[in-house]
Amino acid sequence: MTAEKLSLEDFQPGRRFALGPKHVLAEEIIEFAREFDQQPMHLDEAAGRASILGGLAASGWHTSSMLMRMMADSYILNALCEGAPGIDLMEWRKPVLAGDTLQGHSTVLEARTMRSRSGMGIVKFRHEVENQRGELVCLSENSVMIRIRSAPGIGVSSEVLA
Repeated sequence: MTAEKLSLEDFQPGRRFALGPKHVLAEEIIEFAREFDQQPMHLDEAAGRASILGGLAASGWHTSSMLMRMMADSYILNALCEGAPGIDLMEWRKPVLAGDTLQGHSTVLEARTMRSRSGMGIVKFRHEVENQRGELVCLSENSVMIRIRSAPGIGVSSEVLA
């Protein structure tokens, strides 16, 4: 028997989901940079040390990708998610360096049913990711579309959630 997936009703404002931990390896920073962001500070330790970042640093987009993976592992893959309409906020506050360990949390800011799409809701999250020193490295906000448990073929009510 499989566990029931999380639906809109399970995402009450204030609910928090733990993210990580995720250890960041030099090899993965370089691999990501070779394919997507070939700036020297993402490809070479010496170039990273010579930059304002202070070491081999993950691209901000790599940091965002690691956040996405932590979200998927924490709750997205266990929910009736139908994708996201976009990102409202993405801030890279401190560099993520080779050897860092990232962790944090996603907090539900609001959840509501969609008027335009029956059986679906929107959940807005705030994500905060810190390194092992407790420094905020990434702050993000976005909304995710999640099915209502009572949607056809699923099962409960479609009232607006605070």
